[in-house]
Amino acid sequence: MSDTSSKRALIVGASRGLGLGLAETLLQRGWAVTATQRKAGSDLERLKADRLTVETVDIDDDAGVAALHERLGPQSYDLIFVVAGVATQAHDPAHAVPRDVAAQVYLTNAISPIRFAEAFRDRLAPGGSLALMSSVLGSVGLNESGGWETYRASKAALNTLARSFEIRHRESGISVFLVHPGWVRTDMGGAEADIDVATSVAGMADAIEARLGEPGVAYFDYRGETLAW
Repeated sequence: MSDTSSKRALIVGASRGLGLGLAETLLQRGWAVTATQRKAGSDLERLKADRLTVETVDIDDDAGVAALHERLGPQSYDLIFVVAGVATQAHDPAHAVPRDVAAQVYLTNAISPIRFAEAFRDRLAPGGSLALMSSVLGSVGLNESGGWETYRASKAALNTLARSFEIRHRESGISVFLVHPGWVRTDMGGAEADIDVATSVAGMADAIEARLGEPGVAYFDYRGETLAW
């Protein structure tokens, strides 16, 4: 595992749940963390740490993302992790979800993370990695149970777009991770989920630190196990 005492991370979507847990975990491991929230006044702002910077941005707002890029100046990051996502009407079959709702899930979960990655690619430090919060539900090959149709499709789209993003920038040796956090007890995962936030974020941090800077694109879970596309 690499020395993280001087590492810097940008965690996008850290106001609660997994994003907040990741910010806390990386801070505890000695990282300097810039963490974003969609609206001011979240639990993130109550975290007290010398190495924490809190910013506000909505990844669906291109102008807001551009403004964040400008505010952060020339700072580079060893890890840029886009966590933000939605699961609106996830339990309804695709044909029962209003078109505008399904479109927004697709935009927030698939298009906006890639647009953010493109906007901040120049802020990725040499030997750093871009991570995108995916899901095992985004695996087409592992879909043997159905359900979560619009959410599942949005994560499959994210996986596909991330592979294309890596190919587009392959000559630069870019490192891209698609990370499944496990089935976690959060607002999205529900109370019946398998693991708690602490287990998930510790595992994701371990897996990312072990692979940090590896070129190419990798799809793995919080235990570091590779997932089928």
